[in-house]
Parts: sequence; C-alpha cells; structure tokens
Amino acid sequence: MTTELRPRWFVAHTHPHAEGKASAHLNRQGFEIYFPRYLKRRRHARRIETVTAPLFPRYLFVAIDLNVQRWRSIYSTVGVSRLVCNGDDPTPVPCGVVEELRNREDANGFIKLERRALFRAGDKIRVLDGAFSSCLGLFEGMAERERIAILLDLLGRKVRVVLDADLVAAA
Repeated sequence: MTTELRPRWFVAHTHPHAEGKASAHLNRQGFEIYFPRYLKRRRHARRIETVTAPLFPRYLFVAIDLNVQRWRSIYSTVGVSRLVCNGDDPTPVPCGVVEELRNREDANGFIKLERRALFRAGDKIRVLDGAFSSCLGLFEGMAERERIAILLDLLGRKVRVVLDADLVAAA
C-alpha cells in the first residue's frame, strides 16, 4: 500500500496588509501560495467603487511538504508573522478546503460570494444618500445585483423605489 506524499496546505498569518508581500517572498522561496480574494464594494466620498479584498485578511495558504521543504524559513519571511500551529507543529488545513475555495472562483480568479438579503420583507429602513436621503421606507425585496426594492411614502401613497443596497440601513 503506497501513499502518495505531496504537499499539504497550511495557513500563514501575515503582518497587517502584507499578504501580497508575503506571497511574493514565499513564492521566491519555492512555496506554492493560495491567496483567495473577492470583489468588495465600498463607499467613499459619495462614490461607490469596487476593490479587491482578501477573503481572510492577514491569512494565506501555503503548500508545504514537511519532509522535503525547509519550512521553518517561513518564520523569517518578510511579511509573515507566523504559521498557524498546534504546539510546535504546523496545523494542516483539512483536505478539500482550498480546492473548494478554488471551485468558487470566477474567470478572473475572485471568489464569488452569495449575496443574502440584509433585511426581511416589511423591515423598516432609512435611505442614507441620494434623492431620497433620510426617507423612511419598508423593505420589499432584492431587485437585481446588489440592488434592493423599497416602498417609500411619497405624496400620500406607497411608491416602489430600487436603490443600491449600500444606500440603505435599518431604521
């Protein structure tokens, strides 16, 4: 009975905002790295932009063959704080976790996250910005991508309005 020895995935804890730097230095040392990212929408100065963000901030996956590779060099790698360990030994990631994450990537290599409704039908919400700023309404449901439908009281009747999900909050 032969068991194929191959690298297992482990987790490296990085310095703040140093995942890219740590990945580059670990790659130079011959380690395979997996750094899952997703597209995040953020509001800044009344603008909404899409930026890349780490799925697990300050963590990345490193494939290591403990019997062959000099894995202790990871501790002195620029950008890496430590390996996640159980005692003195690095703790392997359960089989299939990295593969499952990679299966959820789109064509550009970003993890696709499922959007769940932030509110339930009938919840009271407040519009934060735009033409209906500070108006109160009732959540009706999700419209298309990252947009929600709300019912606002305008001129004595309920009017259905579709807005970006980022523009509303619970009242």
